[in-house]
Amino acid sequence: MDIEAHLASYAARSDQSAGRRYDEPSPSSRTEFQRDRDRIIHSAAFRRLEYKTQVFVNHEGDLFRTRLTHSIEVAQIARSIARNLHLNEDLVEAISLAHDLGHTPFGHAGQDALNACMQDYGGFEHNLQSLRTVDALEQRYGAFDGLNLTFETREGILKHCSLKNARKLGDVGLRFIEKQQPSLEAQLANLADEIAYNNHDIDDGLRSGLLTTTQLDEIDFYARHRDEVELAYPGITGRRAINETIRRMINALIVDLIDTSRRRIVDAGVVTLSDVRNAPQLIAFSDHMQVEASLLKRFLRENLYRHYQVNRMTSKARRIVTELFDAFMEEPMLLPPDYQVTITDDAEKTRHSQARQIADYIAGMTDRYAIREHKRLFLIDEM
Repeated sequence: MDIEAHLASYAARSDQSAGRRYDEPSPSSRTEFQRDRDRIIHSAAFRRLEYKTQVFVNHEGDLFRTRLTHSIEVAQIARSIARNLHLNEDLVEAISLAHDLGHTPFGHAGQDALNACMQDYGGFEHNLQSLRTVDALEQRYGAFDGLNLTFETREGILKHCSLKNARKLGDVGLRFIEKQQPSLEAQLANLADEIAYNNHDIDDGLRSGLLTTTQLDEIDFYARHRDEVELAYPGITGRRAINETIRRMINALIVDLIDTSRRRIVDAGVVTLSDVRNAPQLIAFSDHMQVEASLLKRFLRENLYRHYQVNRMTSKARRIVTELFDAFMEEPMLLPPDYQVTITDDAEKTRHSQARQIADYIAGMTDRYAIREHKRLFLIDEM
């Protein structure tokens, strides 16, 4: 029985995969993309997402999103859309679950700080680090480093990439050089990520008290769906009203994405995956919904991500990451042995290699581990 028989002709199929970096026998009881998903879920990097920040630092409250809950929510949204478009659900799930594996502790503040530290050593970007995690850093198998995922999953993890970096990545970087599109599954996982974090950051912002419903009423997209909720359920208040409003916002974005993408696929006349790669981006919101999503994103940037209380935490986060990096670069012997590089006659090459190992170490930390490691290094009473 062909369990992928229902897929559209332009969907990615596991039996037509471009393969893995290291040859392995095909799985007998699951597809290649299901194997990818399973390997991601069992990885150490995936487990650590439970204690990595979405917006708020992990210890600030039990109800806020972590990278793990966010990744699961992205996968759910992506699978739902893929089912409607007859795309490969297993592939979009694998990409969705892996897309944040390379994120540093403390969210974007941690990434920005680590990138600044690494400017003289090739920089740091979480998309590249996610790929590096599944290609090299995970150590679960005797035959190879990394998870040895399929080309299609690795391609989807790498959402964006500079031409300089793309030239170093071989097959998975080729589309950036040739200006081609990734699979529809990769395009879909990218936009499912946007749907999830925009709407769930509203929820976390309201839970934290940093956002108010009065502020949100200034956003037509929110106010319109809140009015629908109040009309459908007179007298509804509190968390129930907020949850129902956000649920409807997510649904509106999903329905628009499905309808618009289906129309764009038909209009482009794509038949094969090769057609998809040579077409413009096909998974997209309508122009009107794109404007609404952009306004929502701008609102969150100005009112939540730049809130003074969030700024205080991100300032601490940048300081922790920067001071850890500087301390390890100055004294590599402070690092665990696995992250110390062998000194060679080429001092510059050794320093670059050591910097990348330190970046790997810091990027793999959870929020609370980074805080604890910082205390161990800089506080006398912490040993």
